[in-house]
Amino acid sequence: MNHAPRPAAEHEPPLVLFDGYCNLCNGAVQFIIARDPRAHFRFAALDAPAAVARLARVAPRTALPDSVLLLDGDGLHARSEAALRIARQLTSPWPLLAGFARLVPRVVRDLVYDLVARNRLRWFGRRDACMVPTPGLQSRFLS
Repeated sequence: MNHAPRPAAEHEPPLVLFDGYCNLCNGAVQFIIARDPRAHFRFAALDAPAAVARLARVAPRTALPDSVLLLDGDGLHARSEAALRIARQLTSPWPLLAGFARLVPRVVRDLVYDLVARNRLRWFGRRDACMVPTPGLQSRFLS
């Protein structure tokens, strides 16, 4: 899925959108932060007003899956494409692993992604409230 009718503005950093109540999604955000020393990415829960406003510029809300999304200068990316684009910007070895993962056909990558996404709440649990970033990370999160 690449909803790219209107790419994100060039001056806006890539935005990772996630389910703020999902433990796996929150773990993925923590994983990205720990491997993104240049603070390349910004983050927002899918239901945060700032995220909804940014998404409204590129795609209708009803067309979006309830999983991790990436909004960057090339448009909106979902499923395995979002994950691989994120991995390319992280510290080693993740860009290399993302390159190898691209050898797997996208349909297969997305089937695996969908299996995990469909079962993520059952396998990893759900939070009662969205993650609250520490003061040191607050600037990386849209509210």
